[in-house]
Amino acid sequence: MNKKIFNFKVFEKACLSRQFEEKVIENINNKNIKIPAYVSAGQEFIPSSIATICQKNKVKPLIFGQHRCHSIYISFGGNLGRLVDELLGKKTGCTEGKGGSASIHSKNINMYGHDGLMGSNGPVGVGACYATNKPTLIFLGDAAVEEDYVLGAIGWASTKKLPIVFVIEDNNLSILTEKKVRRNWEMKDVAKSFKLEGYNCDDNPLNILKYSKYFFKKPCLLNINTNRIYWHAGGGKDSEDTFDRYEVEKRKIGPSALKIENKIKKRISNLWQKHLEK
Repeated sequence: MNKKIFNFKVFEKACLSRQFEEKVIENINNKNIKIPAYVSAGQEFIPSSIATICQKNKVKPLIFGQHRCHSIYISFGGNLGRLVDELLGKKTGCTEGKGGSASIHSKNINMYGHDGLMGSNGPVGVGACYATNKPTLIFLGDAAVEEDYVLGAIGWASTKKLPIVFVIEDNNLSILTEKKVRRNWEMKDVAKSFKLEGYNCDDNPLNILKYSKYFFKKPCLLNINTNRIYWHAGGGKDSEDTFDRYEVEKRKIGPSALKIENKIKKRISNLWQKHLEK
């Protein structure tokens, strides 16, 4: 797959996530969604890039998402209707209306729901990888990796040389507290101290692709700098000036990006309308 095709496929997935999340925001603000919702708008190029890489290499990994997990579920092929129903609290949701926004689960795509304890998907995912020796992805936030049990799990993955990739979606915020207030170290350095392949990059799809040569061959940690568009939870914006990878990649794709966006926007709008009326 050449770089142009890769970028196009990644954009399609990211666009699907973005248009879905914009509808989530709309339905938070008009009170159709009554539960806390953690949208992934702004960060969707991380899972969309990694999912495209996995599909290209015909790898179907075990997936352990953090609380901001809608775009992970969507990028790896989760059922959109069941995600809508989950956010609406319906029994037909992907976790029967019991998990909500933060605990998305789907056996069909090997995605296992988060229990709500920050960073707990780290040791749970490492345990699953150790038990099965299957390729495993663990998505963590930059605050979740500060938990002691996450660091212990990373050390165990290194010791046992597991086929695992720790993906740190680093938006520099723990709710509203910046990373520089919380710590004076970076995860790529922690990874290297544990004798893992540890790298830092931004959420440009081609930069993520560059490091994919390490995926699942040995333990690897990729700290990816990104930006959230909306609040930690809810429908407000942190800032109108936040850098938006989506708009950058949309311009790169050119006129065809707008056609994709309009088509997906219509599809997502119809989907939400149908499930709201059920």
